[in-house]
Amino acid sequence: MEQTVLSLGPGVEDAIRAHASETYPNECCGALIGRDGFVRTTHPLANTTDQGPRRRFLVRPEDYRDAERHAQAQALNLLGFYHSHPDHPARPSQYDLDHAWPFFSYIIVSSTAHGTGTMTSWRLRDDRTAFDEESLGHLSDTQTLAPPSAASVVAGDR
Repeated sequence: MEQTVLSLGPGVEDAIRAHASETYPNECCGALIGRDGFVRTTHPLANTTDQGPRRRFLVRPEDYRDAERHAQAQALNLLGFYHSHPDHPARPSQYDLDHAWPFFSYIIVSSTAHGTGTMTSWRLRDDRTAFDEESLGHLSDTQTLAPPSAASVVAGDR
């Protein structure tokens, strides 16, 4: 399988790392908003899992709808989700595998009491058996994303 690239716009990585640091020792979670493999912004979500936010996160249907509305209000798309792994590596867990959707990107950042560490991104295989790591790229402040065309918004271009 060819490795995909998820590009982060200015400030996106910093926003994810800040959210992970703010919520430590609990997991943070949020939505990745953008278009065509370029994340423009994040949308933090409340971690309301019944299993305890220290080791789990859950995107509830109402959180998903909120993230979709947030993206659509900016003429963008929901590209995936991010979350932290407090005191654990930035690799998907079995829980992550069991609760993922194949068409999204999943950024994971490791966090400790001293800050954040490795950040990785993953895509679930279509057969849902495993994740494949995708490369993380960065857009500079001088690179911009063109406004979406009406056709790409209607078609839900990701």
